[in-house]
Amino acid sequence: MLATTPAHALRLRYVFPTRSLLHKFRRFSSAVPLARLSASELSHGGGNNNNTLEENNSDAASEKKTTPYYPKRGQTVELVCESLGFKGKGICKVDGTGFVVMCDRALPGERFLGRVTRRKGSYAEVTKIKTLTPHRDLVEAPCEYASYCGGCKAQNLSYEAQLRAKEEQVHELITHVGRFSDNSPGLETVLKPIVPCDIQFNYRNKMEFSFGPQRWLPVEMLDQRGEDGPESFALGLHAPGFFDKVLNVDKCLLQSEPANMVLAAVQDCWRDPELGLSPYNARSHAGFLKHLMLRTGRNVETGSQELMVNFVTSSYKPELLKPLVDKVSSIPEVVSIMNNVNSSVGNTSVGEQEYTLYGKETIAEVLRGLTFQISANSFFQTNTHQAEVLYKLIEECAGLKGDGSEVVLDLFCGTGTIGLTLARRAKHVYGYEVVPQAITDAHKNAQINGIENATFIQGDLNKIGEDFGSNFPKPDIVISDPNRPGMHMKLIKFLLNLKSPRIIYVSCNPATCARDLDYLCHGVEEKNIKGCYKLMSVQPVDMFPHTPHIECVCLLELS
Repeated sequence: MLATTPAHALRLRYVFPTRSLLHKFRRFSSAVPLARLSASELSHGGGNNNNTLEENNSDAASEKKTTPYYPKRGQTVELVCESLGFKGKGICKVDGTGFVVMCDRALPGERFLGRVTRRKGSYAEVTKIKTLTPHRDLVEAPCEYASYCGGCKAQNLSYEAQLRAKEEQVHELITHVGRFSDNSPGLETVLKPIVPCDIQFNYRNKMEFSFGPQRWLPVEMLDQRGEDGPESFALGLHAPGFFDKVLNVDKCLLQSEPANMVLAAVQDCWRDPELGLSPYNARSHAGFLKHLMLRTGRNVETGSQELMVNFVTSSYKPELLKPLVDKVSSIPEVVSIMNNVNSSVGNTSVGEQEYTLYGKETIAEVLRGLTFQISANSFFQTNTHQAEVLYKLIEECAGLKGDGSEVVLDLFCGTGTIGLTLARRAKHVYGYEVVPQAITDAHKNAQINGIENATFIQGDLNKIGEDFGSNFPKPDIVISDPNRPGMHMKLIKFLLNLKSPRIIYVSCNPATCARDLDYLCHGVEEKNIKGCYKLMSVQPVDMFPHTPHIECVCLLELS
């Protein structure tokens, strides 16, 4: 989810991408208008820590004698990638200078030619043109679409190297953005090694594919483009950076094998002119088929995989979908086929109406011993296997006594999965979430599992008032699992005033996580806000191999 970072989130020091590039980046930082910086631009982390202090001082001295370097848009430059930053972009420098450049799909150790696409004052962005020397952990990507699809940018980087880059990125952000100095006593025990994912492929339980009238092709394959018509229709994933261009995909290595069987079955027949099916055009807003969403769950009794297939269309015409329904329902793992109707021009897969075309309305999944019913639009952890690992870490951080005496406040609770796994050992769980459907699902999940000591409340935690907290007792433990923009300053001030003994911060964005940890522990001097927590541990978890995403579980205790 994208959101504008609030003004209070921006501090000048956050523009420093890595320790090794820090001194090189400072002399350009004053040129960056703070209002233009986003959370991703504040968190390019993950540098090479091998430089000695003497080397850095020597570099700094030599750079003072050189003329500042400012590449122009359209200029071709030779670059060396030093590390990976947020969203998997390579942090590079122009060969022979200290100028920082960001490049998509550049990997550590790679030397390449890049064309400057835009300058942002203190750094530039480039597009890679040609690799001169490959990166040091090169492997062959098993997916044929890895070079073009935006989902698995790091498939050609060894998994061990991916883990190192992610771990370094978290550690850099905690020290530089969070202001937890490397010299702080005990910091090496606070920053934990990343937890790898045992399953690197077929781990996603949800994939969403889009229909398009013209399949997108990379530049080197444009000569293969055929004439307009059904054969040029696309069903696949959006090309990176384009809302209206679809890369045709016949198989995705991240989803389950039964899900790939469904994708293949649909690809095999939907272009047949006799079926009268048309792909939705995101520009002209004409067409019928918008998205194909595939969700994988499991049969609670047998443990076997079960699939939900959701066709998202611009109108309700079940007779048009019948041939697809008949073909897909013949796959044994398919137990549910839904039709979400979204008549708006937007690209969302959530429909205004929902119809059951075959089988059940929901599928099930088991997590930490609890059963969860998943509907077409329910939020659920996308990697069930690694969610077990993540939730176990959260339970260990919570350290509940198990005597039913403690109150848990679950902020950004979603469908209640974290709070419900803790409810068995707590006195009561209070969950807050802005999405009404998620709250409805949380109540259902509590009922399914016979949990009566959980209360879920719909509310926007970015807009809390002075009366927030009046309808629940002071919690012994606070769980906060915000989306990418992190926590609003209003909520941070509430937590600092609440002074709960423990806070467990679960984050999918290490940059805003580091920022919020800084606020909770060190305060906000310019707002006269004092921090009152001590950071006890930061545990990175690799939830999504081959992607730039990182999850962190952080434990704070009242100091």
